[in-house]
Amino acid sequence: MGPLIRIIVGVGVVVGVARVLEKLMHKKVFVSFDYTNDKHYKFLLQAWHANKEFDFRFDDASSGEIQSNDIGRVKAALSNKIRDSEVTLVIVGKEANKAHRDRSLIGHKNWINFEIAKTKEFRHPIVAVMIDRGYESPDELNGAGASWAMSFSDDAVTKALRAV
Repeated sequence: MGPLIRIIVGVGVVVGVARVLEKLMHKKVFVSFDYTNDKHYKFLLQAWHANKEFDFRFDDASSGEIQSNDIGRVKAALSNKIRDSEVTLVIVGKEANKAHRDRSLIGHKNWINFEIAKTKEFRHPIVAVMIDRGYESPDELNGAGASWAMSFSDDAVTKALRAV
């Protein structure tokens, strides 16, 4: 009877350690990206998470589509999502630093720059993922101390998230 109890306790400890490690990798992540041009990368992150063949795990804290033309309401909703997250993952696509037509109302060059500025305001870490090294990074990433993934692969993104 004694050895059986020790085995069960041993398995319990291993399972407990595995849960702690999994929790460390299950960061609450706000994903900042250009919806028009780069949403497929966001969907790919979700697919990696759902596929048990990948080590990539995250708790998606991003905002769904905000059904409002009121810039103030959109800013408030995004700010709440960013505040409630642990890290912001910025997908740096071709248009990531392109000026938005409502930049004066947004208060930043575009929504991605707004989201990065809010992340810095809340003092959350930032992970930036380059889709192509030739793309221009959002202005707000300059001096932000971001952890970088220089390619969009599950290994590179996972490594960058583990670094923060």
